[in-house]
Amino acid sequence: MSTGHWAPVGDLPWERNVFGAASGAVRLCDGRVLLAGGADARLTATAEAALFTPATGTWSPTAPLRTARRMHTTTVLADGRVLVTGGYSGPLAFPVRPLTTAEVYDPVAGHWTDTAPMGQPRCAHSATVLADGRVLVVGGSDRRSGDSERSLTSAEVYDPAGGGRWTATGDLADGRAHHPAVALADGSVLVAGGWTATSRDVSGGVALAHCERYDPGTGTLAPTAGLASPRTAHQLTPLPDGSVLATGGGPGGDIGPDGRVDPYSLSTAERYHPGRGTWTREPDMPCGRSLHRAVALASGEVLVVGGSTEPLHDAGLSSAVRYDPLSRSWSAAAGMTVGRTGFAAVPLADGRILVTAGSVRTGPSTPSGGHHRLTRTSELFTHG
Repeated sequence: MSTGHWAPVGDLPWERNVFGAASGAVRLCDGRVLLAGGADARLTATAEAALFTPATGTWSPTAPLRTARRMHTTTVLADGRVLVTGGYSGPLAFPVRPLTTAEVYDPVAGHWTDTAPMGQPRCAHSATVLADGRVLVVGGSDRRSGDSERSLTSAEVYDPAGGGRWTATGDLADGRAHHPAVALADGSVLVAGGWTATSRDVSGGVALAHCERYDPGTGTLAPTAGLASPRTAHQLTPLPDGSVLATGGGPGGDIGPDGRVDPYSLSTAERYHPGRGTWTREPDMPCGRSLHRAVALASGEVLVVGGSTEPLHDAGLSSAVRYDPLSRSWSAAAGMTVGRTGFAAVPLADGRILVTAGSVRTGPSTPSGGHHRLTRTSELFTHG
């Protein structure tokens, strides 16, 4: 029996794909939700931004980004402003042409201003707020040459109180992109899995099991225990006891221990224990999924929703499941009314979960046989 229910709310002003672990919507200090940038049906970067007001259940346009961007990061600062970094602008291309630029949104004034650029162009990177209010940016992708990309090892820190300056910090041991990162209770940051380029081809890369941990006191990244399964396009979700849940993702065509290539999205889940610096296997999800969202509920459970399945990623999933960290078990949750992948999911102040935008279908399952079929719909999950 599924639990909770979904209810449609106001549509976005436009259809949008919001691909990337850190490029989704964010909740502002006043309870509204901001979505900025993303991509259209041809995966061309966009600049439009919009605000969702929970009291009315509606979206309204706000000032657009100064630079159109996709595969960027969107981070709420301690003072309530929003930092957007990197990504790429223009049409989808290989190799990518990422940005160094960054800009800050003032939700009171409703406009964007440029801030200092990063030291390294990057897209598909992570951005995590540190305990002291600075923002740690790690990894990502950049152009290596005219026909190849590279996964970055560099990391840098943004100081909003220090004039908006960027400072280089310790490097990763391994270059990675498309990875999630979360702040831990002790102030360190866990960077887990992701993808690294291994050849000149557009699909030449592998998923990573390697994990690292950033120490803000020393400004260094150091290896910690690795995932049991290499993952990219997965999610990390902090749990009430301080541990972190990793769900799904794809192996990227990795060769398994049996010597066979596994092209499918993972149903496996793992849990990181910061005190011991170890991972433990959790029960599998009912089905494999990548490019999904995993959001902590007020009950302490985790809602895993939407996404798609490799190898085609041709249709968004509408199904959802709940994970109970106390009983270490999965249960069915009510499914969305619209299946979607590459979308945004945000917990509201009242405990409901807002999902919006995303791709409904792509590739051979679309009428065009290639371009994404996007949605502007939004819906709210209420858990019971």
